Amino acid sequence: MITKTMLTTYDNPHSPFDDFIAWNEYDVSSGYHTLSFLGRIVKLSDQLSETDQRLAIEQAIDEIVYENVQGNYRKVTKDFDE
Repeated sequence: MITKTMLTTYDNPHSPFDDFIAWNEYDVSSGYHTLSFLGRIVKLSDQLSETDQRLAIEQAIDEIVYENVQGNYRKVTKDFDE
């Protein structure tokens, strides 16, 4: 079992896990551009293992949710079979 983490907004009615396209369309049309924002915060490298990359993404999500300057971000998780 592996737990995956995503960043979303409180008002987005779509799941980034189950309906990513609808989730992203809503996010972009609302002006959030959450993926771009996350991309500016996360520190990734090709030299990191997949596990370390997931950890870096989760740490960036935690930082965004903690700071939450706009007050609209939240962290969501879902368990997946490996």
